[in-house]
Amino acid sequence: MASSRTLQTPRTAHYVQHGTPATAPTLWVVLHGYGQRAADFIQPFEKVVREDTACVVAPEALSRFYRDGTHGDIGASWMTSAHRTDEIRDYIAYLNRLHAALLREGGPESTHVLGFSQGAATACRWVARTPATIDRLTLWAGRVPPDLDLEVHAPTFRTLHLTLVRGTNDPYISADAWAQMHDRLRAHDIDFDTHTFEGGHRLHTDMLRTLDAPE
Repeated sequence: MASSRTLQTPRTAHYVQHGTPATAPTLWVVLHGYGQRAADFIQPFEKVVREDTACVVAPEALSRFYRDGTHGDIGASWMTSAHRTDEIRDYIAYLNRLHAALLREGGPESTHVLGFSQGAATACRWVARTPATIDRLTLWAGRVPPDLDLEVHAPTFRTLHLTLVRGTNDPYISADAWAQMHDRLRAHDIDFDTHTFEGGHRLHTDMLRTLDAPE
């Protein structure tokens, strides 16, 4: 009988960078949503974040696909339901390695991780398991994944500044689902702040400016 086996192999990862860690006091690591590309996702940040205040890095997920099935526009995905444990392990290792390499280039005083949609779940899993210090986490149009054990990982989330952002007309995360996430975080004594904007499942330039403002 045939059996399924695994083999770890190196991958070439791609990321897009705005600014440089050598001169910026803050490093932003921004994780795109399902079907997006890093080069497109970083564009709103380029319009808002000044290079003298922050370096913004958009890693691209390792799995790519034709969005219409056979040709044309290409999207990327952080994971699917197939071999999800392996994919989670792989992207955590990828993000750890990228973050360490960026810090070696200079000396950012803080790291701000922002995850959009599927990238929000990716950000949560990475922040929960990375040995690196993450100072701020923003979940935009996404949620803490249900399979992330907050009994185990709540101490990590209590050490950072957690922000939740949602468009009032977002079809992918309802007001009820958002409220349930709030309840779950409060049940584990995790502090957070919230922001909403008029709009749907997208980044919002004025809201990005709010997040980029000095604390």
